Amino acid sequence: MFKSEKQKTRAIVAGIVILTLAAALIDFGSRYNRYFGDALPRMKEIPFRLGLDLLGGTRLMYEADVSQVPGSEQAQALEGVREVIERRVNIFGVSEPVVQTAIAGENYRLIVELAGIKDINQAITMIGETPLLEFKEQNEAARVLTDAQQKAMDKFNQEAERKAKSVLAKALGGEDFSALAKQFSDDQATKDKGGDLGWIKSGVGDYFSIYERAQTSAAGKVAPQLVNEDKGFNVIKVEDKRAQKEEGGLGLDKKEAEASHLLICYAGAERCDGQLSKDQARQKIFELKAKATPESFAQLAADNSTEPGASNSKGELGWFSKEAMVKEFADAVFMQAVGTISDIVETKFGFHLIYKTGERPLYEYKVSRIFINQQTTEDILGPEDPWKNTPLSGKYLQRSAVEFNPNDNSPEVRLSFNSEGKDLFADITKRNVGKPVAIFLDGFPISIPTVNEAITSGDAVITGRFTIKEAKLLAQRLNAGALPVPIKLVSQNTVGASLGKTSVEASLRAGLWGILLVALFMIIIYRLPGLLSVLALGFYGLAILAVFKLWPVTLTLAGVAGFILSMGMAVDANVLIFSRLAEELRAGKPWLIALNESFRRAWPSIRDGNATTLLVCLILIQFGTSIIKGFAVTLTIGILVSMFSALLVTKYLMKLIISEKFAQKRWLFGVKSKLL
Repeated sequence: MFKSEKQKTRAIVAGIVILTLAAALIDFGSRYNRYFGDALPRMKEIPFRLGLDLLGGTRLMYEADVSQVPGSEQAQALEGVREVIERRVNIFGVSEPVVQTAIAGENYRLIVELAGIKDINQAITMIGETPLLEFKEQNEAARVLTDAQQKAMDKFNQEAERKAKSVLAKALGGEDFSALAKQFSDDQATKDKGGDLGWIKSGVGDYFSIYERAQTSAAGKVAPQLVNEDKGFNVIKVEDKRAQKEEGGLGLDKKEAEASHLLICYAGAERCDGQLSKDQARQKIFELKAKATPESFAQLAADNSTEPGASNSKGELGWFSKEAMVKEFADAVFMQAVGTISDIVETKFGFHLIYKTGERPLYEYKVSRIFINQQTTEDILGPEDPWKNTPLSGKYLQRSAVEFNPNDNSPEVRLSFNSEGKDLFADITKRNVGKPVAIFLDGFPISIPTVNEAITSGDAVITGRFTIKEAKLLAQRLNAGALPVPIKLVSQNTVGASLGKTSVEASLRAGLWGILLVALFMIIIYRLPGLLSVLALGFYGLAILAVFKLWPVTLTLAGVAGFILSMGMAVDANVLIFSRLAEELRAGKPWLIALNESFRRAWPSIRDGNATTLLVCLILIQFGTSIIKGFAVTLTIGILVSMFSALLVTKYLMKLIISEKFAQKRWLFGVKSKLL
């Protein structure tokens, strides 16, 4: 790849320079933006993530009362409460919150660390609440406006309709449609584009009514009537139209059909309440097929079809696309000729006869609109909650447990209520057969099973596509909300922002003094190589701070200590290399040979020393507490980056800058004389 060793050296040093600049931009992105952001592309500013002792915040300790819980389930109950509290802590947007459990003898405790939180009292209140378990049913109650609200809404909508008619008159009178849209439209998404909706298709998005009107309007013309919707009035202009194409790349035009059908369903078919067997249904459809003609089809459908409402609709389906129907039905309709009655078609709903009355190309339309908003009940009363509370809550739940379905061995969760909860649950399930009942924990739905039958035993089973882990977690959450497990605040330690700032400043001062003293030591003892190692140390500092931002690593005082210690270890590798280099030069070896030998011979000591330190760090990360983990994580990252810095950056800087002629000046390397 490289023609000479010198080219390789230059390429590697160029890469190091690029990495250094990139790291500097990440570290000092805010300053770069401040001075150069107006003239050059701006950098994304990534802040350091600071822990409790640097940012300030609070540490809370709670004691959980698990005396009413069976001994074998006490640890599980505490873990369930920890999971709920951690979810609540996340509401505050706390930087790297720590929620951990501690069991010592009969004491079951929760330790909560909240870095940077402003409203400590609110946090204490929220954390201390008992996890809330609720059972909810679908909200089907109609909401009614007061007389005053209804009157105000009617007045607003009447004015909106007058405005829409006025705009329509202007558009029909020849005024520029785009200018009218920019002046009058309430649709902010299209207003600045002159009302352009783009190409719309039947049933796509919220534009069904607009599409229906576009079908009866000429291209390039404003539709002569308003398109009324619940949310407002539309003045539309059809800019253009084109045939829709079938998917698959064959270039065939899409079509829609108009048809009626006669359905005979059977027991076991989808959405069928009939009692006919499949053979009986098949026999009946054959008999009706023999009688069906285009003239008699409507009456046969009204008298015999099992489709709900067929006596009134007479089986009419109107116009529909192929995607609107199940595959078997759609294939039959679009294969048969207009004016014919199909053979018997079987779908998941039963047996069909289909009378096709029309077929036409399916178009899509390029439409512009001017939208005039009108008020709805939801605008005044707010969005309607799809769920409403029932009297049943977690306080009636005795316990939940993971069980396995005897048929397929799949995990499921069984709920057991007390006597009062048993009666409440029975009432809820009786009135919601065939409907969903939602289980909420802390305001979030954790399961929404459908009630298959009324349950009067006081037990319920939640089934689903659970893994064993998911089923255990669900049972744990339910038990945590249902126990309830009271928790009591036993201690609170607050770290103020001023203390956090003081800690940061003291840590920075210590780090800077350490770097300065190490740099002086390296330059005085090892001279020119020492100076180059200081440059490499600068790369190391920029690189590791960039890693801390990108990871991101939560910095605590212990973490900063790990960072500073890793800097010392980075220099330690250079000390081993330079000591060996001095020996090689003292022995009279040529510069490049001496340099390569010094790195090769120092490598085993560097490798073994860092490997043992990394091993200890991994053990601390796995088994240590949060503070110890922070120290171990930053030290681990620092060691890995320092090895790169010492073995690659320092080596190639020396190769690039120091020549054989330069190396003859042995005093620059701290070498006084040759070995005899």
